[in-house]
Amino acid sequence: MSLPDKLNYNPDEDLAFKGFSQEFHGFTMVHRVATDERPFETPSSDESGMGRSDSPSDESEPEAALVVPPDGGWGWVVVAASFMCNFVVDGIIFSGGCLLEPIEKSFGANKSQVAWVNSLLSGFYLLMGPFVSALANRYGFRLVTIVGSVLASSAFALSYYATGVVYLYLVYGVVGGIGLCMIYMPAVLVVGFYFERWRALATGLALCGSGVGTFVFAPLTRYLLSKYEWTTTLVIHAGLILLCVVFGSLFRPIKPVRVTLADQVEEEDASRRHEEAVEKLNSMLKLHSKLDSGISMPNEVRFTNKVSPHTWMGVANNTRYPTAEEVFRGSNSHISRRSSATATTLKNHLANKPMFIAVPVAEKDEQEDSNSNLENVEPLLSNPVKVVTRDARPRRSHLDLVARPFYRDDIFFGGSLARLPQYTSRTSLGYHLAVTHVPTQEDTQEETSGKCQLCPEAVKRALATMLDVSLFRSPTFVILAVSGFFTMLGFFVPYQYVAERAQNGGMSDVTFLVSAIGISNIMGRVACGSVSSMPKMSPLWLNNIALTAGGIATMLSGLDYSDAFQFGYCAIFGLAVACFASLRSILVVEYIGLEQLTNCFGLFLLFQGIGALLGGPIAAALIDWTREYDISFYVSGGFLLFSAVMCYPIDYISRWEKSRNKLAASPKV
Repeated sequence: MSLPDKLNYNPDEDLAFKGFSQEFHGFTMVHRVATDERPFETPSSDESGMGRSDSPSDESEPEAALVVPPDGGWGWVVVAASFMCNFVVDGIIFSGGCLLEPIEKSFGANKSQVAWVNSLLSGFYLLMGPFVSALANRYGFRLVTIVGSVLASSAFALSYYATGVVYLYLVYGVVGGIGLCMIYMPAVLVVGFYFERWRALATGLALCGSGVGTFVFAPLTRYLLSKYEWTTTLVIHAGLILLCVVFGSLFRPIKPVRVTLADQVEEEDASRRHEEAVEKLNSMLKLHSKLDSGISMPNEVRFTNKVSPHTWMGVANNTRYPTAEEVFRGSNSHISRRSSATATTLKNHLANKPMFIAVPVAEKDEQEDSNSNLENVEPLLSNPVKVVTRDARPRRSHLDLVARPFYRDDIFFGGSLARLPQYTSRTSLGYHLAVTHVPTQEDTQEETSGKCQLCPEAVKRALATMLDVSLFRSPTFVILAVSGFFTMLGFFVPYQYVAERAQNGGMSDVTFLVSAIGISNIMGRVACGSVSSMPKMSPLWLNNIALTAGGIATMLSGLDYSDAFQFGYCAIFGLAVACFASLRSILVVEYIGLEQLTNCFGLFLLFQGIGALLGGPIAAALIDWTREYDISFYVSGGFLLFSAVMCYPIDYISRWEKSRNKLAASPKV
């Protein structure tokens, strides 16, 4: 049967129809049959992660595998581990300017040549973000962090044998940057995977490790350089990076739960359930009228709007695959011969009031984990819910339940979920169904087979999503991306040269200048998180004011070299860059949409990585050319200011773009 035939297939026309499997552009939704005696049979070899089909029956139901954040418990251990990873990684990167002068003297190189050493490190630390994210999507946060720790530690240790700056370019800069990115990306994203209600707080605490690391490593690196050679200092840094193996091992994966509809209702409860369903259906109709049109999908579409040509990666963008919510909603158009009670239950689910969650029962040694998942899930629902395991007999494993972190629309969102209409208009479980895209049958089979794949579908699909060039058709996205590029052109210059410039200007003790940036960065993240959560506070204007202040302060920072003036400048700059980092995901969601957040961030990382790669060498070339530091700070401050000015009209441009898209999508008379 061809794909169009499959898309148009109506099971009601098949009189012999019992159980069925629907396939949409590589995605297979297998409806398992609900029976009174043995609802869950041993999984078959062709089973997908979305459900199963066991024996024929007139009634079948869809299922979905979801990761429900525990919102506490082991999650706080993950926050602490993430804090320490950010502490080590960002502490080393932001204190890297201390190494530039010793390397210059060791190899007799000029500033322009040596600047590339640290810029390659910081550049690849961002540039590799999409590729590291794709690996984490398939192999998990824990494994990627551990491998990255070993890789970065080895690169720093091998830098001890450097014979020239080119050696450092390749080993310290490129390999070390890739390794640090493999620590940084999982450490930032794993926290959001563990938290829902407390996501903003948990993410903020974890990211404070960056500021604390900057505060500690700047004076620590200067102390080490005063006692040892710079090569020995790098070996000590290598040992500290290796500690991230321990921290990364604490990123324990969350086992997904199986969500399904209640279709077996006792006879005596059928009448009462029917009356409740009518009331909930009326509530559903009112609720759907308020939901964003991009979330709700009419039944008659039946995923056909999800089918698109393959991208350059050979798979479609993640947004082209249905969410778990669409799977349940779409199944309603195919199941007409249900009992009254079963149909009622389906309507209940569409109203985001699921009757129960079926959690897979694993082997005895995994039973405790399943029970803990039940405890985590039940409080998330607004109404009392019956939570059941549908089979008392043990199943093989959890491997048939595939829940990829980067198949979630909100994986990069670090703010409070209360800012999202998708969250506030639903129950907690309904939200997770709405933002979780389902894996394909091939994806699930690659997971369960255990075979080594050169480029698994989970990797290809994440890359196709994070490097979606169709976003360049959006003026709003282009402005945010280019603005991020100019921000990063000026971002690392103060970290690298503020202490050296102040020392040449006559300042007595410059040890804690970079540390001051770290402390103000911590305060900025906390303040920015609090202020941005206020309903009437515009994150765009907060971002613009912060970058404008940071740019102007950088341009004027050479007017006086007194302690008060220089520490005051570092405080302003630290606040500015903290707001930039904290508000990025909020701006994307507000002006482009949650469903495009992952797509945007992949390309943002590339733009920012290129900016970080070029910013330091541009500043160093200006220093070599003019024999003074002020011109480089004028230019880097100008980059920051220009990045803010670019964002001033985003509000108007975004509204114009949405109006244009709405007009283009409206049917022509």
